[in-house]
Parts: sequence; structure tokens; C-alpha cells
Amino acid sequence: MLDYETLRLVWWLLLGTLLIGFAVMDGFDLGAAMLLPFAARTDNERRIVLNTIGPVWEGNQVWLILGAGAIFAAWPMLYAVAFSGFYLAMFLALAALILRPVSFKFRSEIENPLWRGLWDFGLFVSGAVPALIFGVAVGNVLQGVPFRFDDTLRMTYEGDLLGLFDPFALLCGLVSCAMLVMHGGAYLALKADQPVAGRAADMARGGAIVLLTLFALGGVFAGHGIDGYKVTSDLAHDGPSNPLLKTVTRTSGAWLSNYNTYPWMLLAPALVFVGATMTSALLRAWRNGFALMASGVAVAGVVATAGFSIFPFLLPSSLDPNASLTVWDASSSRSTLLIMLFATLVFLPVVLAYTAFVYRVLRGRVTMGYVKENKSTVY
Repeated sequence: MLDYETLRLVWWLLLGTLLIGFAVMDGFDLGAAMLLPFAARTDNERRIVLNTIGPVWEGNQVWLILGAGAIFAAWPMLYAVAFSGFYLAMFLALAALILRPVSFKFRSEIENPLWRGLWDFGLFVSGAVPALIFGVAVGNVLQGVPFRFDDTLRMTYEGDLLGLFDPFALLCGLVSCAMLVMHGGAYLALKADQPVAGRAADMARGGAIVLLTLFALGGVFAGHGIDGYKVTSDLAHDGPSNPLLKTVTRTSGAWLSNYNTYPWMLLAPALVFVGATMTSALLRAWRNGFALMASGVAVAGVVATAGFSIFPFLLPSSLDPNASLTVWDASSSRSTLLIMLFATLVFLPVVLAYTAFVYRVLRGRVTMGYVKENKSTVY
């Protein structure tokens, strides 16, 4: 049987996989929604965009539920601190996500330009707001979150909503938005009819350039503009889940130390640059299927870079660095992790197989002719 240390590491990897799955699978939905007012200029063109993501967005959002569920069950302290401290920000993101099905449902009910324009704006908000807030959340994690524990492990959070939106966090939010514009544009280039596909491809190439620029700037900022965190005491990898049993210091450049210790981690930022560059080149050559895959590689690289940079931390504390949550002191019990691993090994392949089946059934472009001929049955 797997020991406690290995199970903790496995669940850290699984959490990263689920977050990457959400960013890749639901990311192009959010990106397509952000591009709706710009890539599509007429009502029928916008209906093309809606029908590229309408049949799949609910299934893609399962990855968000899986990620949140994994945090709740495998990392209960992380769940308690993050979902309490980021409560208002998460509420804004969830409110925007709730706006998405409402907009899909009501947009087509009335053939009125003002009515449909209102719901089109709602769909834009449902893509832009979560993309920005999820990026801002990552920026705050990299800087540390203002929480602490007392000697009974009761948590106190001393931040506020506006405090989350500092310059570095906003930079991370813009990285997220540019990343999903690239990814959503690549998806529309593959799935939408002309002229929507052409406009989306142009915007995806622009998003790739902005992503590379902001990602590089964010890397410099994370390495030299903000303090990172480092464990300076012995930390048992199979010890009890008590974050107060270690000593942590804040120091400049700490988030770069893992790349010196584990050079293979440099693969993650390399994937961002290679993936985004290949996305732009492949879209220019109209190899849209490969462009979408390359875009997904870049998205995975962005998420992995954040995870590798802060390892073994899950959520550093700016208020009391010693209370920071790490992979080794914030997990559920060994038996819980083991039971959940067995369940994951059974059900995750089912989710992957069903997802692959759905996308195979729905392969092909959404054409203008299809939208015009099925006005009463499609979005």
C-alpha cells in the first residue's frame, strides 16, 4: 500500500491535473464567450459562436466541480482558508458563471436586437469575470494570503475584496485573460464558420503574443518583485496535518529555487512559450486542430508553472508565514486519501472516456447554413 508521503504527493499531482483539466476544457468556453462581441458581428454570426460551446460547456464545467471537490476532501485546510478568504471574489466568479446558462436560455426567446445584445453582454461577462478572478487568485497565492491559525488551528483571515486586486495580482489576471482569449480563439477557428473563424484566429494570435509578454513579465516580477516563501525547519513528509509545526521565512527569489533544485520543472514555462508560439504559427497555416492542441499545451504550462514554483506550498500566509499550508501538513488522513484515490482511479477514466465520446459525436464546424435552417432548435 502507498505510504502517507506518497499519497500526499499523488494528490498534489491529481489536484494539479484537475486544475489543468478545468483550464484547458472550460477555458475555451470562457475564451469564446469573451470573444463573442468581437469575433461575431451579426446575430447569425453570434449564434454560430453560441452553438460551438452551447452543447459542451456544462460538461466542461465538471472539471471545476472535480477540482473543488478534491480540495474539499483531500486538502480540507486549503478549502477552509481559500474558500473563506476568497469568498467574495469566488461569489463574483460564480455569479458570472451562473449568468452563462441564463444568457444561453433567454437570448433566443425574443428576436429583438436590444434584448439579444443584453444577453450577449451577459455571456461576455460570464467569460471575462471568471478568467480575471481566477488569475487574480493565483497572483494572491504567489504573494501569500493574510491568514493565521491560533494554537487550536482556528483560522483568522484579515484581508478584504479590494485588497486582492493589487498590481501583481492584476497582472496574473491579465495573463489568465490573454491565455483564454488565445485558447478560445483557437477553438472558434476550428469549430466556427467563416468569417467568425478568421476573426477568432486573428484574435487568438494576438492573445498568444500578449500571453507571452505578460507571462515573461510575471516571471520576472515573481522572481524579483515579490517575496517567496521557504521552509527553514525540518518538515516530516508523513507527519500530522498541523501547519504550525514548521518554520517558514519570506525571501526574494524563493519561487525560483525549485527550478535550481529540480531543473526538469523548467519544462512547464517552456511549454508556455512553445505552445503559444506554435498556436500562432499553426493558426496562420490554418492547421486549426493542431493549433487548439498547442494552445492547450500552453494553458497547461501556465497552470503547471504556478504549481511548480510554489511547491511544496499550497497556500502561503503573508500574515504568519509559519502558518502556511504545504503538501506535507494540510492534507486529510492517509485512509481518506487512499479511499479517494481508488475512487478516482475508477471514475476519472469514465469521465475522460465520456468526454472523448461527446467531442467525437460533436465534431465538425457549426456553419451559417445550419444556424439559419434550425432557428427554432438551436441557440
